[in-house]
Amino acid sequence: MGKPEILTLGELKKSAYKSISIKEELRENLIRKLKNKEPIFDGIFGYEETVLPELERAILSRHNILFLGLRGQAKTKMARQLVNLLDEYIPVVAGSPLNDDPMHPVSHFAKKIITEQGDNTPISWIHRSERFAEKLATPDVSVADLIGDLDPIKAASLKLSLADENVIHYGLIPRSNRFIFVINELPDLQARLQVALFNILQEGDVQIRGFNLRIPLDLQFVFTANPEDYTNRGSIVTPLKDRIGSQILTHYPKSIEHSKQITQDQAKLNEQQRSIEVPEILKTLVEQIAIEARTSEFVDPKSGVSARLTISAYESLISAAELRFLKNKLPYSFARMGDLYGAIPAINGKIELVYEGEQEGPAVIAQNLISIAIRNLFIQLFPDPSKLKRKKESSEYSAITNWFSQNNILDLLDDENDRVYTSALSVVDGLEELVEKNHPKAKGVEKNVLMEFALHGMAEHSLLSKNKLVKGVSFKDLFGSLLNQDLNFGQKEN
Repeated sequence: MGKPEILTLGELKKSAYKSISIKEELRENLIRKLKNKEPIFDGIFGYEETVLPELERAILSRHNILFLGLRGQAKTKMARQLVNLLDEYIPVVAGSPLNDDPMHPVSHFAKKIITEQGDNTPISWIHRSERFAEKLATPDVSVADLIGDLDPIKAASLKLSLADENVIHYGLIPRSNRFIFVINELPDLQARLQVALFNILQEGDVQIRGFNLRIPLDLQFVFTANPEDYTNRGSIVTPLKDRIGSQILTHYPKSIEHSKQITQDQAKLNEQQRSIEVPEILKTLVEQIAIEARTSEFVDPKSGVSARLTISAYESLISAAELRFLKNKLPYSFARMGDLYGAIPAINGKIELVYEGEQEGPAVIAQNLISIAIRNLFIQLFPDPSKLKRKKESSEYSAITNWFSQNNILDLLDDENDRVYTSALSVVDGLEELVEKNHPKAKGVEKNVLMEFALHGMAEHSLLSKNKLVKGVSFKDLFGSLLNQDLNFGQKEN
């Protein structure tokens, strides 16, 4: 449907146009989409049984909405997608500062022009993409920014009294009439500003410097807040909470599969980068890092660990592989375990550390999170070495550890081509058999990376020694490494 060709109020009256509130508009379009089984929200994963039904109920109830959750839980994304539930175009009185409905004008400007021109009043049309306004709550936001203020210069130039409505400079909220209006981080909004929202939410009154205007604004409010701020700081004033119809709790993905969907959907990659094959084990590891971060004693749980961590880490993983190909003039192929460590800078900036974590440093914590993720994921994909020890069974790892105990060393360098990389892994006795036994469907690239992952996992479970090289990693026999350390203890380096 294109923009309507109706240009005057008279033509609008003759058409089939029906004037309804924005909340009713959202409700009707939601009902239509539900009946037709059309998709409502795009790129929102893991909320199908929890958040989205609550949001749909809130829309059907015509409620203003508060999304309560930690950072990176798609609060603003859902708010922005509410625009898709609006009519494609709505009419407004041309030139109106408050986007007046021609059938129900609210501003002095619109009422005056309709009185003067009647059915010849010019009409313009606004697309739904334009009917969204957003404001981040910060301490410096003023009442004038949100509500408006008197303009003495305008009063003087027009020779009007300051009590005249024509001298008012409307703020962001009145100018967003018939819009979806989002206030992010509501607790950071000063209490006096929250008080200024009372009448707008409930009665539609706008009070500017003691000048009371009866303007029935038509708005769909959406607020976002962090639960820590909301509950502990108590910075959302009680009467405002009372006026918000629905409070919806968001959450992080409850499964790795949902996390993967979010990461794959949101990662910004070009066609060249998308040609790099990323084995499933590496995708899972990226998500496991975020899971470990959310339970780490060094990471502040009040701040949360955003989904942006996994998105940035995945992009960095791809870029690390791409850099290897470019520097060594290799054809684009697949990512490896070593590329995962290229994501450390991306992890650093996405975690808020407690005091103990700050003492360790973000790079060390990021490295530890990768190690813990490998350790915990390893026992999900391969036999738990600790259980094998307790049962005194013949270990599935014996052939591998025996190979390394014969003074064999495996160096996996970042700049090696695929052929050298594959050959290096294949010489380790028992490694290929271990992967084939536990993952019989894994072939080609997936199998090779699983073999490398198995070595990393064994090292994290103290079956092997792993040393970081300048451009790669070296695997050795654990006890041989410890023995060499003991023999060299106290000796001066040449």
